[in-house]
Amino acid sequence: MPAIPATSVANLRDLGGLPLGPGRSVRPGLVLRSAQLDRLDAAEPAVAGLGIRTVVDLRTEGERGDRPDRLPEGARLLVADVLADHLAISGLPPAARLKELLTDPALAEEHLGAGQARAAFARTYRTFVSGDSARASYGALLTELGTPGAGPLLFHCTAGKDRTGWAATVVLSLLGADEETVRDEYLSVNTAVRQAFAPMIEGFTAQGGNPDLALDLIGVLPEYLDAGLDEVAVKHGSMEKYVREGLGVPDEVTATIRERLTLGG
Repeated sequence: MPAIPATSVANLRDLGGLPLGPGRSVRPGLVLRSAQLDRLDAAEPAVAGLGIRTVVDLRTEGERGDRPDRLPEGARLLVADVLADHLAISGLPPAARLKELLTDPALAEEHLGAGQARAAFARTYRTFVSGDSARASYGALLTELGTPGAGPLLFHCTAGKDRTGWAATVVLSLLGADEETVRDEYLSVNTAVRQAFAPMIEGFTAQGGNPDLALDLIGVLPEYLDAGLDEVAVKHGSMEKYVREGLGVPDEVTATIRERLTLGG
């Protein structure tokens, strides 16, 4: 899924057009994902043409304070802090700390090397499924998507890869996308994210840093998604039950999401 070529917001993508089975696809223009919107230029043609009506911000309070969203005119903001009750115990550094670690290879290796980063991300993806603030946040996002007559909605976090990637996985799974489509969409952000962080990665490796560690931190890996999907299977048995029981989204809201976002069939 190629990114929308906007210069003022990174990793901007429309889930529209993704296949959902024979003769069906995601309806274009209604559900979008991106990185943070702190530099958004609402007048940029690629952005203005989207007609975004609702923005769902999945970031923490600290992230929102450091880089507040700039909203398209008339758009409504919904704060849905996925990691409000988790970040301090996750083993992952906050965004500001991550930048510091990627300028100090020895420190990065100590805190995140030898598989520590991958293990921390796997724990975090499990928290996307089972954490209280995560369940409330993703439930709120789906409720917005299931509002009849709602306009185009964009959801985002900081880089638009983990919290945002899990949201896209849930939406696509609910709509009936097969596993290959879900995985391809999840992994498709890697190119854009690596381009955005290229100077930081180059500086890190130039100082002797492990490039694989840098990519573990700034990219997404299949094993991260696997951890979230496994948590769904273990705790709920299916994505449908996770949405109903874990996120508290009624079946009638799920039915409205499918009706709104499915084209064809």
